[in-house]
Amino acid sequence: MKLDGKVALITGAGTGIGTAIAKRFVADGARICITGRRQEMLDEVAQSLPVGAAVTCAGDVTKFEDAKRMVETALGFASKLDVLVNNAAIDPGGTTVVDIDPELWHRVLETNLTGPLYLMKASIPHMIKGGGGSIINIASLGGLRCLPGMPAYCSSKAGLIMLTQQVALDFGPSKIRCNAVCPGGTRTAMLEKSLGPLAEVLGTDLEGVFRCISSMVPLRRTANPSEITGICSYLASDDSTFMTGSVLLVDGGAAIVDVAGAALTNAGVKWGV
Repeated sequence: MKLDGKVALITGAGTGIGTAIAKRFVADGARICITGRRQEMLDEVAQSLPVGAAVTCAGDVTKFEDAKRMVETALGFASKLDVLVNNAAIDPGGTTVVDIDPELWHRVLETNLTGPLYLMKASIPHMIKGGGGSIINIASLGGLRCLPGMPAYCSSKAGLIMLTQQVALDFGPSKIRCNAVCPGGTRTAMLEKSLGPLAEVLGTDLEGVFRCISSMVPLRRTANPSEITGICSYLASDDSTFMTGSVLLVDGGAAIVDVAGAALTNAGVKWGV
């Protein structure tokens, strides 16, 4: 119960990684406020948790008034805020900087980058009053490596990594820690929706698509959402009190793969032979 006594606010908690983090935090002793755009999904998550462990707040992270209301809901629920997890994000792709609709570009940046800024802006003053806090920004391997046809998503996640380090620098003296977690391919409903159209192109089913995208990953698979939660619980806990500004990969080793070597391997050629 290493999060016993902690109070956490988790955005995008109605599905995927956010839901998994919510369940892990409660299992580790925290009380939580979970947010998302769809109240019915938040209710479903809350009802799966012990009574009194969670409160919900439906809202849109791209609206500062909603971000403030999320923070106020967490404070009203437990009178303090120790941990903020910025997880809410969208990942539309399939375009380039030439073809992208400017409205889509702004929507991705507002959700994935401005949203976390709003939540941190609203949360940090309360964390400082409480003696400190831990902010965990869920970035992506896509913030460190480019994905084909996803300029908005990759740019937003790269920006979130830099924003994480800026907050770590500016608010370290106030005992605010801020770290970024960068998952690789993770089997969520959002990723399944994004990759679904590829099945027909590749002449396979969704399972075949996932085998394809993980074929060069050292662990040869995608992650389950629960596999992203351990590092988040660690960052939320007092075990990580001297850790801030870090960028942590949870990607099955994908970031260490050289694309030239991967192409040869995929072609059945052994490097150097």
